[in-house]
Amino acid sequence: MTRPVLRRGVRLTYDRTRKTHVLLFPEGVLVPNPTAAAVLDLCDGASTVDDIAASLRKRYTGVQVGEVRDVLKRLTERRVVEWT
Repeated sequence: MTRPVLRRGVRLTYDRTRKTHVLLFPEGVLVPNPTAAAVLDLCDGASTVDDIAASLRKRYTGVQVGEVRDVLKRLTERRVVEWT
């Protein structure tokens, strides 16, 4: 279990009305902050945490693997991310 993926029934989409990303799932809606949305966008079930951090480093400076892991831990606790 090293590769994060959105759980079945969970979808990240851009809400034009709110002008932000929203995470839709059977239990409700979550409005992730920009950092979490960037991480969620890379949760494809094929990329490892290290891969996700490397991809984010291409867009943002100072991205640390531990920070990405912390974001994913919180999203896992919210039951929107699972590990394959």
